[in-house]
Amino acid sequence: MSDIIKSVEYRQWIVSIKRRIQASQIKAAIAVNRELLELVWFMGQQIIERQESAKWGDGFLVQMSDDLLKEFPEMKGFSHRNLKSIRQWFRFWNSALEIGKQPAAQLPPKGKQLVSQTETKQPLPNSPITPIAPQLVSQIPWGHNILIIRKLSDPKDALFNVQGTIENNWSRVAFEGRYCEYARLLRCHVA
Repeated sequence: MSDIIKSVEYRQWIVSIKRRIQASQIKAAIAVNRELLELVWFMGQQIIERQESAKWGDGFLVQMSDDLLKEFPEMKGFSHRNLKSIRQWFRFWNSALEIGKQPAAQLPPKGKQLVSQTETKQPLPNSPITPIAPQLVSQIPWGHNILIIRKLSDPKDALFNVQGTIENNWSRVAFEGRYCEYARLLRCHVA
């Protein structure tokens, strides 16, 4: 057995297996995150629609939270506070296109592709955001999404920071330290 471990061929082979496992783990995490954010989009859309049509007000979010927590006790994210965040996130990205429907302005710079062709996904159902925005926001964790929309009021700055988070693998702590600088750079490049 120890002869196998000493073998260069074996060590190289096992390293390649480990890399493949790690790559699969990352792909699985991205897929789970994408699906969760599609669920969050749907929930945000439903919350807004029900509040407008049923005139239930914010009180129903408390009841919704209680009902979902009872039904899915093992899941996180159904607190009253998080349901408000879901509503805020939906409104933010939903309004992004209503302000100015210019999908070409949201595309990456010419010659630069942020999302590989194999990772692209159609826009979320009934999503009025540009095709690139859902793909990008679904690649970063929920905590990053919330931090970005709370720190930035302009969807263009927010989308730019989503791209920066993806390209630079920023943690939330790193993002908080850099978001102002990144937003300032955006203004410099646009001006």
